[in-house]
Amino acid sequence: MRQKSLLSLGASGFHRLAYREWGDPDNPRVLVCVHGLTRNSHDFDYLGRALADEWRVVCPDMPGRGDSEWLDQAEYNFATYRSDCAQLIARLGVDQLDWLGTSMGAVIGMSLAAAANSPIRRLICNDMGPVVPAAALQRIAGYIGGDPRFADLAGAERAFRASMTTFGIRDPEHWRHITESSVKPAGDGTLRLNFDPAVARAFVEAGLDGSSFWEIWDAIRIPVLVIHGTDSDLLSFETAAQMTKRGPPTDLVEIPNCGHAPMLMEVEQIELVRDWIE
Repeated sequence: MRQKSLLSLGASGFHRLAYREWGDPDNPRVLVCVHGLTRNSHDFDYLGRALADEWRVVCPDMPGRGDSEWLDQAEYNFATYRSDCAQLIARLGVDQLDWLGTSMGAVIGMSLAAAANSPIRRLICNDMGPVVPAAALQRIAGYIGGDPRFADLAGAERAFRASMTTFGIRDPEHWRHITESSVKPAGDGTLRLNFDPAVARAFVEAGLDGSSFWEIWDAIRIPVLVIHGTDSDLLSFETAAQMTKRGPPTDLVEIPNCGHAPMLMEVEQIELVRDWIE
């Protein structure tokens, strides 16, 4: 694994975008993996290691998360994220790539895949579609606010287990990995989230009434895989089924006993991704 970064130009100037890269840096088979709203690139560590023998796997920390720079609250929006990802793609030096996005990362991927002359060859949408229910947004807003402190990793893990109960995580090792990669020293002996609280405020201020963007979905022409947690409140069965009937050629896979969103850390889920992008 290689830890890298680039300078991306945003509305207020340049900012540093960190990313993690697995596999041969000269491999033309590239898979870009983008995390959800409050997560970071470490969510794809298991997948990156597993696919590195065949793929160059590139996983950015979106601004305000992980090792990337924190921005002014007004810059936490999809215009910034699209621009950052476009500059990352340019840095990779390939004409084509595949894209795997979880939740927010899938929305970014759909938007880029729908654009004219898109370099995206195949798209995986992990538990996200072109309809975002208001109730799900309100649930997410209920647990991402604030700037909590934890006395130790055990306390942080308890908090993650409480807030991420829908993610279908079963392995204690995965819980430890999520915890260790999602906190950092607060400077006073406690731990804090490795996440800018302004991201949550920007999310809430953008509105929690729900939205739909079928016009973006209908503009996509490449093959798509939709991974759907059967207990998800963010991607309904109805929306998932509709995604297979309109827009791009789409395969749908259900992950049982899992809500929003499958973490893609288990072997079976990783092999599902591998088999589809071959």
